[in-house]
Amino acid sequence: MKGDFFIVWEHRTQVLDGLYCTLFLLFFSGFASIVLGVLITPLLMSPKRFLRSSSKAFVDAMRCVPFLLFVYLIYFGLPSLGVRISNWSAGAMALILYNSAYMAELMRGAWQQLPTSYIDSGRAFGFTGWKYIRHIILTPVFMRALPMIGNQMIQILKDSAFLTVIAVNELTHELNGIQSTYFIPFASFLTALLIYWLICVCMEFVMSFINRYANERRA
Repeated sequence: MKGDFFIVWEHRTQVLDGLYCTLFLLFFSGFASIVLGVLITPLLMSPKRFLRSSSKAFVDAMRCVPFLLFVYLIYFGLPSLGVRISNWSAGAMALILYNSAYMAELMRGAWQQLPTSYIDSGRAFGFTGWKYIRHIILTPVFMRALPMIGNQMIQILKDSAFLTVIAVNELTHELNGIQSTYFIPFASFLTALLIYWLICVCMEFVMSFINRYANERRA
């Protein structure tokens, strides 16, 4: 058993490459999904029925479709329509589109929790449109949604492991390659599990400080 872990250690460069890919996917896709979620949220709250219904249809579709199936749809489905993208780009696109729906729904819920007096005061000062959203709505909504956004970032990390099915060289893919070559599944997958766990612990530690700052801003 110790020899199995030694084999994993001998291939630490390969494991680190997978870790770097996973972390880059996490931060790139997380940031992009937050930005896209910010853009979708006003549409979910729009008084115009078409905008509200179409954006809600997108959010509901993403929340109801299994992520793995959505990855297959992008990676194998788009080339049949003449759109050819790399496996990494397909994986990142799937993560961004899928999780932006969750980000938008989280921020929509935070928006609905804002006091009516707060919203009315912004309109009383003449703020309308995007200026109203940017100056009055966005900051308190984001502060209220931060704990849930942190949880969604952890979900993005876990979703990234599915990208091994389209040969994205993330952490799970690299360690699966080691175990399939040397037939050491326990050592390989336990190593992957521990690394994912450590990343989640670090993320929760950072989010605790961010949430403390958000609580002070909300107070």
